[in-house]
Amino acid sequence: MSITTAPNMPHLWLRSEKKAMEHRCALTPTHARALLAAGFQITVERSPARIFDDAEDTFALSHRHILFAHCYKHQDGWQNVLDRFQRENGTLYDLEFLNDPDFGPSVSAAFGFQAGFAGCPPVGLDVWASKTEEGGDQLPRDPRLPERGPAADAHPLAPRATGRDLPRVLVMGALGRCGRGAVAFLTKAGIPLDHITQWDIAETRVGGPFPTIANDHDIFINCIYLTSKIPPFLTQAHLDAPERRLTTVVDVSCDPNSPNNPLPFYNTHSTFASPTVRVPAENGAVHVVAIDHLPSLLPRESSEKFVEDLMPSLRALKVVDAELRGYEAENVSDEDVHMAKVWRDAEVLFHSKLAELDADRAAQA
Repeated sequence: MSITTAPNMPHLWLRSEKKAMEHRCALTPTHARALLAAGFQITVERSPARIFDDAEDTFALSHRHILFAHCYKHQDGWQNVLDRFQRENGTLYDLEFLNDPDFGPSVSAAFGFQAGFAGCPPVGLDVWASKTEEGGDQLPRDPRLPERGPAADAHPLAPRATGRDLPRVLVMGALGRCGRGAVAFLTKAGIPLDHITQWDIAETRVGGPFPTIANDHDIFINCIYLTSKIPPFLTQAHLDAPERRLTTVVDVSCDPNSPNNPLPFYNTHSTFASPTVRVPAENGAVHVVAIDHLPSLLPRESSEKFVEDLMPSLRALKVVDAELRGYEAENVSDEDVHMAKVWRDAEVLFHSKLAELDADRAAQA
């Protein structure tokens, strides 16, 4: 479906998502209508999986692409992703790296809170609770999905009875959006604050590894935002140690196929159908939840929040589009002019990543 308005305005195109269990979308009907009212052209590919019915949708894309590409941190296959843009002379505006124009390297819109919130009870606590007293691995194959509404009210889940004490949990990156989401759901799930160790930059400044994660906690939730290589938080040796208590890792940050992975004892993703990566270790395996789109457990709520945060940047696209295509944009506000820096910076970053691609090719030649 397509709705056309002013000819000299950006044309946004919402693609149909193909990833299993992915129900989120990059625009909501409410925000699409706001963009249409501002003169944008919106095209929406029909999707049976999207949280919003096709009848609700009206959306967008062109040869400049706005998406989470998962290639800027040299994840597996990053060269192939960037090569596709380079060969077709396209431009990538990577949503993970859209920086706030006032605060520099501070992401302007993110699914962080919902990722932390969804990553704990529906998956992480279920995995922990599913391990039997005898050390078996009776893991949930399909995590329980929250209602499509305000998750904090709909799903105050308590860990299933296992005959054990409540788990002790360490949340790494507890002061960020993702970490705050994890702590919020843990407390609503019935885990008291004195069972939740909250670490952030101050606690990790000295650099890892940190044996206390494995020795003093049952669950480790990694919520950091990492862009460069650091010493690992834990290694296989810590998992093999006889004093290890840890059984469950929830890697919300989830960069297992990046050279910067701070949890080097595993290197692959898990899925909603098979939610954990089993890491063999002395005295029993450790199970890692490594699902890279956890906010899909809260599809409507996470979509609404993300697009609400992204809207000022989306409105500013008309300024950038006018500059690139040589026309005078209409109804431009001071905020639009200010927020256009988001896209200019994103394009500069994109070209720096193309330079990394060229350097990688030269090194392998």
